[in-house]
Amino acid sequence: MSRPTKQIHLAAHFPGVNNTTVWSDPAAGSQIEFSSFAHLARAAERAKFDFFFLAEGLRLREQNGRIHDLDVVGRPDTFTVLAALAAVTERLGLAGTINSTFNEPYEVARQFASLDHLSAGRAAWNVVTSWDAFTGENFRRGGYLAEQDRYERARRFLHTAWELFDSWRGDEIVADKDTGQFLGEPRPGAFAHHDSFFDISGQFNVPRSPQGRPVIFQAGDSDAGREFAASSADAIFSRHSTFEDGQAFYADIKGRLAKFGRRPDQLVVLPAATFVLGDTDAEARERAEVIRHQQVSGATAILFAEQLWNRDLSAYDPDGPVPEVDPLPGENTISKGRASVRMFDDRLATARRWRELGEAKKLSLREVVIEVTGRQSFIGSAATVAETINRFVQEDASDGFILVPHIVPGGLDEFADQVVPLLQERGVFRAEYTGTTLREHLGLELPG
Repeated sequence: MSRPTKQIHLAAHFPGVNNTTVWSDPAAGSQIEFSSFAHLARAAERAKFDFFFLAEGLRLREQNGRIHDLDVVGRPDTFTVLAALAAVTERLGLAGTINSTFNEPYEVARQFASLDHLSAGRAAWNVVTSWDAFTGENFRRGGYLAEQDRYERARRFLHTAWELFDSWRGDEIVADKDTGQFLGEPRPGAFAHHDSFFDISGQFNVPRSPQGRPVIFQAGDSDAGREFAASSADAIFSRHSTFEDGQAFYADIKGRLAKFGRRPDQLVVLPAATFVLGDTDAEARERAEVIRHQQVSGATAILFAEQLWNRDLSAYDPDGPVPEVDPLPGENTISKGRASVRMFDDRLATARRWRELGEAKKLSLREVVIEVTGRQSFIGSAATVAETINRFVQEDASDGFILVPHIVPGGLDEFADQVVPLLQERGVFRAEYTGTTLREHLGLELPG
């Protein structure tokens, strides 16, 4: 017996906390002006996307002691942007990345409960940890926690925030104008939480919001991160966006849910993905090649290589061969604040693979960097991209995608206008919103 056709979930990521945003493109606009955020959000809502997503960088990243100026740097506060977007959208979910290492549960819970009220139930929280002392220098609490301790703090942080959200049942406000009685009980929002990380008590000052709690997202890929997502998250951002890796990750994360008393439909798996469209598949491939060379200039290629080699490579030609010199081992990386350097478990072996790739395909250093750093993209005509996305979802490589355009503010427009109608024709993506809250868009139940 065939199973029901799955509905695809789509979200829009406003890029910028990366080096794949082509801010130098003539079509690119501001990364800070509100009009850019509003344009992308309105395009996503026009296309009936589930939500709009903001990543967050807590410190400007450095390399060789300098600001990594090929990144887009500077970003307004996440809550400020999302609250402003709540006023210019009606149904689109609003998801923000907020760090659990350098914040406190009360203030974060109050901000998300407020956003959920202001947006009429569209708030989501991407719970992340921070791993490095460099970022911690911006805060009184440095990056002193080991990985397991960071996740334990995040778990305690989230459960403390849940206690605050749940400290209001939702029926405390009577507001009887005839009798003058506003509250039905004297101490709504009372809470007390005491553990090794948090020792707080008092009264939460935001009444229960439309969703009860914001939708919880998580993005960790380690075993501890997957366990945290399986136990506590409503959705997980996956980096496994190729088909085979996607299926393996999907099966793994869904298979962890039962031991926490959860069903497979209670966690939505959403990889990030780029896209390049053309009138034909060949045209899209040509365009994608141009974009990748925009994203990885010669200077950028050298910076990427330095993150692996952990040494100054400025004397090398990016259009020449991969350096023969070996990387420098050790924890003291020349790239500060960049989580991607942790992916190089064995620098010597990775550098050797880069050299072998360059020699086998006769690629320059820049071309090798382009090949090894390219994330999975949907490249092709609108029909090809629609078919590929649907295959990923129907065959359990994902539940949908968080789409990352390479320019703002207009980078999502052609996807919204060309690909979404084809998905709607297939009956795998909504033609209109049927709910008002983000939980409804994602098919999630209200918390008990």
